[in-house]
Amino acid sequence: MSFSHRVIKQCYAMEGSTRYKGLKQAVFNLLENPRAPIRPYFDIFMILLVLTSVWMLIYEVKNDLGLLGDIFEIIVVGIFIIEYLLRFWIYNDGHKTILERYERAQFINESFHVWSALGHASLEKLRYIVRPLAIIDLLAIIPSYRPLRFLRIFLLFRLFKLFRYTRSISEFVKVLSEKRIELVTLFIFMAFITFTAATAMFFFEADRSDPQISGFFDSIYWALVTISTVGYGDITPHTTEGRIVTLVLIIAGLGVISFFTSIIVSAFGEKIHEIRAHRIFSEVERKHIDTLICGFGRVGQVVAERLAADKQMFVVVDPKEENVRIAKKQGYPAVLGDGEDNDLLLSLGIDTRVRRLLCLTGDDVVNVYITLTARQINPGIEIISRANHRENVTKLYRAGASHCVAPYEVLGLIAAEYAGQPVAFEAVYGLLTGQSHEGIEAVRIQQGGVLDGQPMGDVDFRHRKLTPFGVIRKGDCEPGDSRYPLRDSCFHFNPRDDFTLRADDLLVLFGHEYSVVHFRDCLERGTL
Repeated sequence: MSFSHRVIKQCYAMEGSTRYKGLKQAVFNLLENPRAPIRPYFDIFMILLVLTSVWMLIYEVKNDLGLLGDIFEIIVVGIFIIEYLLRFWIYNDGHKTILERYERAQFINESFHVWSALGHASLEKLRYIVRPLAIIDLLAIIPSYRPLRFLRIFLLFRLFKLFRYTRSISEFVKVLSEKRIELVTLFIFMAFITFTAATAMFFFEADRSDPQISGFFDSIYWALVTISTVGYGDITPHTTEGRIVTLVLIIAGLGVISFFTSIIVSAFGEKIHEIRAHRIFSEVERKHIDTLICGFGRVGQVVAERLAADKQMFVVVDPKEENVRIAKKQGYPAVLGDGEDNDLLLSLGIDTRVRRLLCLTGDDVVNVYITLTARQINPGIEIISRANHRENVTKLYRAGASHCVAPYEVLGLIAAEYAGQPVAFEAVYGLLTGQSHEGIEAVRIQQGGVLDGQPMGDVDFRHRKLTPFGVIRKGDCEPGDSRYPLRDSCFHFNPRDDFTLRADDLLVLFGHEYSVVHFRDCLERGTL
C-alpha cells in the first residue's frame, strides 16, 4: 500500500471514528464551548492557577521558594503546554481538509497529490499559531526558562491569559476590536502629532547650554507625557518656541482624549444590551433556569407573576426595551431580543437546559416562528403558545406547540359565565387570582409512588381537606361520561371511587395551600 493510500485510509478512519469525535468534542467543550456545564469550573481553575503562578513568580524575585517553587512552576508550565497543544488540536480538522482535496480530485478525475494536501492541511493548522491569544499562550510559557532572567518579563502574558477565562474582559476586548478602524485612525493621528511636537521640541531645546532634552528619545518621552495631560514636570521647555509647541500639544492632547473617550462610550453604548445579555446567560447557567417566557406584554406579565409566586425560575425575552425594563424592575431576569433568534435561544440553553417555552407575544405569526425555531433546536421541549385567533391554533400545533391557549376566547367564555352565574364566577375568580387562600393545584403521580395503582376511593382526601377535581391521563379518551379529550391526553372529571391512579397521571385538586403543601410532603416521604 502506497503512502498516499495509507494517509487516505487513516483520514477516513478518523472521520468514521465515534471515539475520536467524542474525545475531540469533550476537549472542545472543556476549552471553547461557553455553554458546556464543565466550562465554568475549568475557567475558575485556570484563573486561580494563573494568578497563583504570577504571585509566586513575583514573590520569588526577592525570596527563594526552593524546591516547592520549582515543582509548582513545572506543574503550571506543563498544564499550559497541554492546554496549548489541545487548543492547537481542536482548532480545525486536518483530516477533513485532506479528504476534501482527495474527493475533489476523484470527482474531476485528477491525480491526487498527497504532499500538497498535507502541506495545505498543515498550513491551515499553523494559522492557529499566529492568533493573538495563541501567541499569548506561547509567551506565557517562556518565563519558565530560568537561565535567561530577562524573560521573566513575559510573566505578564500569563495575566493576559485571563482574557480566555473571564467573559467580562473578553467582551471588553471584543468591543475594542469592533472599533479598531476608529482606534487605528486615532493612533495614527496621535503618532503624527507626537512625532511632530517631539521633533520641534528637539530643534528648539536640544542646542541650549544646559538642555533637559539631550536626545530625541527625551523629546518623544516629553511629547507623550504632555499629550496625555499627565505632565510630570521633569522636562520643561525654556524657550518661547518650545512653550508654544507645548501649548499646541496640550490642546491636541485634549482633543485626542475626547476622541478616544467618545469612541469607547459609543462602542459600549452600541454593545450594552449584548453585554447585559451575557450577564443573563451566566445567571441562567448558574441558576439552572429551565423556563423561557417570550413576550412580556399583559399576558406575559400575569404569567410571570404567577410563576414567581410559585417560586419557579424563568427568564424573560422581549424585543421591546420598555418591557425588558419593566421585567427587570420587578426582579425578573430579562433579555432584550427576538424569541425567534436562533443564536439567542441557543445562548439561553434551549438545546440542553430549557425544558419549557412560553410563547406569549401578541402576534400569532411571531409565536409560530418562535415555536418552529425552538422545536427544531430541541424536539423534546414543552412549548405552550398563545393564540390570538382561533384559526391559528391549528397552525401553532403543526409548528410544534405542545399546548395552545386562546386568551380572548377564554375571556369570552368567562364573561358569558359571569353573566349567567356571577356568584360562582366570583368564587372561581378568587381561586385563580390568589385572592383566596384556596387554590387549584396539580400533583404528578410518580412511578412506584404511594398513589401509583391506588383507587381514588382509598385516598382520604376529605381528611386532608382536599377535593379531587379530576385526573389528566395521557392517551385518547375512551367512550364514557365525564371524559373530555385534550391534545394527546384525556381529562377525567370527578372520577369515581373505583378509578385507579397510574404513574404519570396528573391529579388536579381543590384545597387550601397548606393542605396541598402537606399532601405533597406526604407523597415525597411515602407516608400518605
